[in-house]
Amino acid sequence: MAAWGPTSDDLSALAAATAKGEGLVLHDAWLAEMERFFHERGRVMAPSNRKQAELPASAEFINNPVGTACGFAVKLNRCLMFFTPGVPSEFKVMVEHEIMPRLRARFALPEPPVCLRLTTFGRSESDLAQSLDSLLLPAGVTMGYRSSMPIIELKLTGPDAQRDAMLALWPEVKRVAGQNLIFEGTEGLPAQIARCLQTRQLSLTLSEQFTSGLLALQLSRANAPILASEVVPSQEETLAQTAHWTTERRSNHYAGLALAVSGLENDHLNFALATPDGTFALRVHFSASRYSLAVRQEVCAMMALNMVRRWLNGQDIASEHGWIEVVESLTL
Repeated sequence: MAAWGPTSDDLSALAAATAKGEGLVLHDAWLAEMERFFHERGRVMAPSNRKQAELPASAEFINNPVGTACGFAVKLNRCLMFFTPGVPSEFKVMVEHEIMPRLRARFALPEPPVCLRLTTFGRSESDLAQSLDSLLLPAGVTMGYRSSMPIIELKLTGPDAQRDAMLALWPEVKRVAGQNLIFEGTEGLPAQIARCLQTRQLSLTLSEQFTSGLLALQLSRANAPILASEVVPSQEETLAQTAHWTTERRSNHYAGLALAVSGLENDHLNFALATPDGTFALRVHFSASRYSLAVRQEVCAMMALNMVRRWLNGQDIASEHGWIEVVESLTL
C-alpha cells in the first residue's frame, strides 16, 4: 500500500500510471464529492486537491468515507497494489471497509492470528521477561513485550489453531504479572475506570499539583463522571494535610470520590483518595529523576489512576511499583 495526497511531492498515482504505461483520468464523481466536502464547511476547494481525483486509467476506485483523498487499486503483472491516504484514521477505515473485503473476495485468506494482551505498571521489561522465560509456549506462539513508559504490554500471539492452548496458558502469564497487571485488552485504564464509575454511579472530583491536569485530561477523554477538577501550585504538605483536605473536597463537592496528587518535594509525593469507605493516602519516594518531567508526570498520573482502579476492585490501594517506594500510608 502506498500513501498519496494533494501536494506536489505526492506522485503515487502518476508513478502507478507510468508503470502501467497509461495516463491519468479524472474521476468526476470523486471530484464532485470533494467539492461537496469543502462547500459544506464553507470553504473553497484549493486547485491542488483536484489531483486527488486523477487516477490511473485502469485503476479501481476505492472510496474514502472519512477524508478528501480516495484510494485506488491497480494490478501490475501478478501484483495487486492498493493506494490510500497516509492519515492513520483514514487508512484504518479504508482497510477495514474497502480493502479487506476485496482481498477476501479474491484470495483465500488465513484466519487472523490470536493476540492476548495485558498491560502492567511498576515492573521493568527485563524483570517480566526473566519471569516468563521458562514458560513453555505452543508451536508458533510468541511472547512479546512493548515498553512505553510508564507501562509494559505483554502480548501472547499465535495462529488461530493454537487458540485453546494459548487460553490455557494465559492464566500463568497473568499470575506472573501479579499485582502489576492493570488491565487486559486495549481498553486502557482511564476507560476502565470511567466505565466502573458509571456502573456504580460514582462521581469524581480531582485536585492536581505535580500532574498538572493530566488526570483530568485522561479521564475526561474517557467520559468519566468528573464533577470538578483543579490544578493548583505546588506546595509542601504532610501526608495528613493532603488526606484531610481531600476528604473535605469530596464532602464539599458532594462527590462519590475525590482524588488528589500533591507537589513533588525532595523526590517525595503524596496521593490521596477519599471514598465512601474512608480516605486512603500514600507518601512515596519517587526515584526517577533521570526521566523527563513529562514522563514523571505520566508515571504519577498512572499511579493515581491505579489507586482508583484498585479501590474499585476491592483491593488494597498500595501495591508494588518497583522504583516507586511507599514510605508512609494513612487511613482516615
